[in-house]
Amino acid sequence: MQLTSLEDITTTSRHIFLSPHFDDVIFSCGGTLAVQVSNGLHPLVITVFGGIPPQGWEISPYAYQVQREMGATNLNAEAFVVNRRKEDASALDYLQADYLWLDYFDAIYRGNPAYYTSKDELIGGEVHPADIGIERQLAQALLALHQRLPDTVWYAPLGIGRHVDHQIVASAADRLIQRGANVKFYEDFPYVLQQGALEARISELGGALEPAYVEMSEMLPIRLEASDFYTSQIQVNFGDRARMHRAMENYTHGIRPVQTVHLERYWTTR
Repeated sequence: MQLTSLEDITTTSRHIFLSPHFDDVIFSCGGTLAVQVSNGLHPLVITVFGGIPPQGWEISPYAYQVQREMGATNLNAEAFVVNRRKEDASALDYLQADYLWLDYFDAIYRGNPAYYTSKDELIGGEVHPADIGIERQLAQALLALHQRLPDTVWYAPLGIGRHVDHQIVASAADRLIQRGANVKFYEDFPYVLQQGALEARISELGGALEPAYVEMSEMLPIRLEASDFYTSQIQVNFGDRARMHRAMENYTHGIRPVQTVHLERYWTTR
């Protein structure tokens, strides 16, 4: 079910997943969502950078390049984001999870001139000073929610790969931890596939994190099916659907390579 504002969130949302972009939670936590739904829970996915640039929004050459790599034939930013919302709605409706899109723009659309004009600035770079306000505003909104829903479990990106949007959401989630909220950081997929990326991020955060696991072997096919809806992301990130499935199967099995067990791993503060 789609929610339209933060005010729509009620105590039925005992598990809230923070997704920087439309695909992040399904790619990283799709099995956990499916487990929760099968147990009668109502997990909620909040996509932070889900805003639609208005018609005629001027975008940078790098933003055009990113859209082309994601298979866009119409390079209009508004139409592109609307299409990505449709992919997300299809995936989350399939999973029977609740979802809410916030109106912050994706990093590639922010700034005039653009704040991020290359892949190195976007992924692995530093958050632009002008974006610090987004982190503060997001954190305030999440803290207000925590005050209303103190028993909710939060799931946020660990920030593996250091995409600037993932860094912003991870930082806002850290503010929740400081207020006593129960926050579990998920492993950003597919960034976690990069050799040493997980260890580098944990080290960057001070190393004081402990793993927790969700056994989702029976739900792996559902995670794969839900991921298939994000057609704009498959080729650019994996090459094709078969390779995406293989990467997800191998990674979730490799966390603890025992027979047919597939896990999703989360990290919590000690």
